[in-house]
Amino acid sequence: MENTTKISALAITLNEAEVIEGFISSLWFADEIIIVDSFSTDKTVELASKFDKVKVLLRKFDNFSDQKNYAIAQAKNDWVVFFDPDEEVTKSMGEEILVVLEHPKAIAYYVKRELYFMGKRIKYSGFQTDWVIRVFNKKQCRYNGNLVHETLDANGPTEKLQTRLPHHTYKSFDNYTGKLHRYSALQARMLYDKKKKPTLFHFLFRPFYRFWHQYLLRLGILDGKEGFILAYINAFSVFKRYVNLWLLYRKIN
Repeated sequence: MENTTKISALAITLNEAEVIEGFISSLWFADEIIIVDSFSTDKTVELASKFDKVKVLLRKFDNFSDQKNYAIAQAKNDWVVFFDPDEEVTKSMGEEILVVLEHPKAIAYYVKRELYFMGKRIKYSGFQTDWVIRVFNKKQCRYNGNLVHETLDANGPTEKLQTRLPHHTYKSFDNYTGKLHRYSALQARMLYDKKKKPTLFHFLFRPFYRFWHQYLLRLGILDGKEGFILAYINAFSVFKRYVNLWLLYRKIN
């Protein structure tokens, strides 16, 4: 299918050597591919640089919003796709994007992600409503400044794509928990900047609530043992967030 609308594909990376080649190949429909890497210690940069349409930029990671907004600023084209390396951009996804951008009716497009965890498709656990913007016009969109769990602010009409986006976030148990711990540290920094102080309530109630909300109210129990593990890990990451916040106050004081 001929692409008359020029598209820039963007991604931020850190140690993604295991998936980077397949990920870049899945962006066949883009006219340029920009990878902003946070000084990976594996072969991510070496492997990505082998592709003709790819431009690799090295930038020290400060937070997700700044890193992604920096990537957007490097794009030559107005229309941007911004996927994560652990998301599977299927051929049908690329084809739908090309069709939609021939005559766009919105300035940003949501896609629904389908989470795979420990080799299993997670249908509940709060992920049944996991819609994220992955296609947008850079002139009217920008990430909101959150250090983590950043969202794209779209200044105009949005629509949804039909094609689903498989999300293979799980590489190993240690990798997944390590990712959540990094998120917890960034969330603690956000709370610290807002002058929020941890209390016993945060240490006891917040993790407890997160577990039961995800496992029961969001039907994680229907995802079997994987649903239980997800709820437990996420509850512990909430506890870790407030530990990190407490440590920030101890460090400053």
